Amino acid sequence: MELNQYLEMFIEESKEHLQACSEHLLELEKNPDDLTIVGEIFRSAHTLKGMAATMGYEDLADLTHKMENILDAIRNGKIKVTAEILDVVFESVDHLEEMVFHIADGGDGKRNVQATVEKLKRIEAGESSVAVAEENISQQEAVAKSTAILNEKAPITAADLKLSYDDFEKTVILQSSEQDFNAYEITIALREDCLLKAARVFMVFEILEKNGDVIKSSPTVDKLEEEQFDSEFHVAFISRESSEDLHKMLMKVSEVESVVVNEIHQEVFVTKTTAIDIPMPVSEEVAPSANDASVPAEKQKTVSNTNSKSSAHATSKTIRVNIERLDILMNLFEELAIDRGRLLSIASEVNHGELNETVERMSRTMGDLQNIVLTMRMVPVETVFNRFPKMVRQLSRDLNKKIELNIVGAETELDRTVIDEIGDPLVHLIRNSVDHGIESPEVRRSKGKPEEGTVELRAYHSGNYVFIEIEDDGAGINRDKVLAKALSKGIVTHEQSLTMTDKQINELILASGFSTADVISDVSGRGVGLDVVKTTIESLGGNISIESTRNVGSVFSIQLPLTLSIISVMLVEIEKEIYAIPLSSIIETSIIRTSDILNAHNQKVIDFRGKVVPLVFLEEIFGVPRDEKNDDGFHSVVIVRKGDKLAGLVVDSFIGQQEIVLKSLGNYLTNIFAISGATILGNGQVALIVDCNALMK
Repeated sequence: MELNQYLEMFIEESKEHLQACSEHLLELEKNPDDLTIVGEIFRSAHTLKGMAATMGYEDLADLTHKMENILDAIRNGKIKVTAEILDVVFESVDHLEEMVFHIADGGDGKRNVQATVEKLKRIEAGESSVAVAEENISQQEAVAKSTAILNEKAPITAADLKLSYDDFEKTVILQSSEQDFNAYEITIALREDCLLKAARVFMVFEILEKNGDVIKSSPTVDKLEEEQFDSEFHVAFISRESSEDLHKMLMKVSEVESVVVNEIHQEVFVTKTTAIDIPMPVSEEVAPSANDASVPAEKQKTVSNTNSKSSAHATSKTIRVNIERLDILMNLFEELAIDRGRLLSIASEVNHGELNETVERMSRTMGDLQNIVLTMRMVPVETVFNRFPKMVRQLSRDLNKKIELNIVGAETELDRTVIDEIGDPLVHLIRNSVDHGIESPEVRRSKGKPEEGTVELRAYHSGNYVFIEIEDDGAGINRDKVLAKALSKGIVTHEQSLTMTDKQINELILASGFSTADVISDVSGRGVGLDVVKTTIESLGGNISIESTRNVGSVFSIQLPLTLSIISVMLVEIEKEIYAIPLSSIIETSIIRTSDILNAHNQKVIDFRGKVVPLVFLEEIFGVPRDEKNDDGFHSVVIVRKGDKLAGLVVDSFIGQQEIVLKSLGNYLTNIFAISGATILGNGQVALIVDCNALMK
């Protein structure tokens, strides 16, 4: 059976089952006695195991099988749910996710998960505490390490291997032993006070390459060259030299603290392979049956796993469509939309009754079709929000904080192109709220707050926009500290600071490289990544605002357009060129007198409703050539907004409002200043779309 054609379906369904496992594990943590939740996790794990075995991913199936054994024991009352056991199951799900993503990236899904497997085995064997099991493992590793140091010739077992090997690397090592080569795992530790680690690494590799072949290293060579390691690194090496000679040669390198050379015997890989590749109980359990979701994909009648009649009826109304097909459909519709504009233009010129009627009816049908096509591309933000509960759980444990994450409006839908980009900014903001927003339990108690902090993630529609808000009940933003840091970094001047509102001061944390963190944190730091958040959101045509009250909490609010494919614009004309300005950026249009234009700091400005608004002459920005200067004493101005900033775009005339199809400029015209794309109008003319955000830096 050719399995590659089912790979995409396998990856998507595996992600769904793992997401279901994560969600149910979080529920189980809150309700450890609810065995129905355990049953749900078991079913997802069982289905995943069957699919993995069918597709030939034995490592994935084996780890899932070990996890499934624990769940089955809990379900049958043999094991009681504890926080330690849940930690190990969460760890297993994390490894499974890594395997699936590795397969999605074209890999084989193999990962070194021996430590996790050992923990699962110990739990299954009835260990009362995983902590004891982990202590035993660490003791065994310590004994193994000391034995290896005392007796460098001692062969190592599979559990002692410091590196993980793929099939190709195993084959190389096995074949080398047949040709009288020795295979070694070498651990080199540099002195703690070593100043030139990269230079020492180079010297070590120079010696090794003169005496054999390096198979792999951990960390990788790139990271070693960039000194992205503490003081110890591991190398897999093939040579005819003895372990004693290699040890002596490597110890000659200055600032090397210790060298441990362990010989790898071919039995290590033979034993390890046998243990994984022949799991007889797994093979028997995953044998295809009529109702099992592990049946090969060509025999499945539904896309999702189904164990009940109600589920079967629900999934029979749903089909899974490759996103590339939706993109093709969208492109075809965009071409139709352009032709619709052209037909409307021709019909108005010809002014024929039947033609006008036909074109009008076709236009209405196209409008309905447009709504359907755009709806098909809409995806619930739930697909992004689902990853955060597990992330917040882990962060709260790492930071020794008590945090509850509430999600509201996960069913709110956004265009897929926006969904693809919004995940990373939300990760930054949530990590920021958890690390720097929510205080420690002791501090919260001293402030009269409950020990458990709350982070609320909500989404809702408003007009043609979707709003995503992250609210925490933490310490809020320290206004004075932010302003002092901004002044010291020269982000604002003293004169500017005197007139800034609290909201403007809060949003200074979005400036590039800005941070008020006293201690560098692995989790986050205000300003570290927040400038990237702002840039990403603005590139999607959205904006971000911050409201914060000291010791009460903060709200980060993101405004995003529903779709990026078809947008409403105001068409304007400069000489004979037509430009499109997105309606989402426009406040209003106005006709002003030339005499109303003032000069301030070498910048032409106008007084707009009591505010000083700078003018931007688009003909100068885009270098529009003019045959003759036409000054009739009036100017057409489009007032646009970016956050709290306003600007007036000066054009020759307004053409009117229109829905247009957004097209990229292609690979040859990249990074054109203040132009975000183009569109084809009904008369066949190309109009460039103005990027208002770029004009108001």
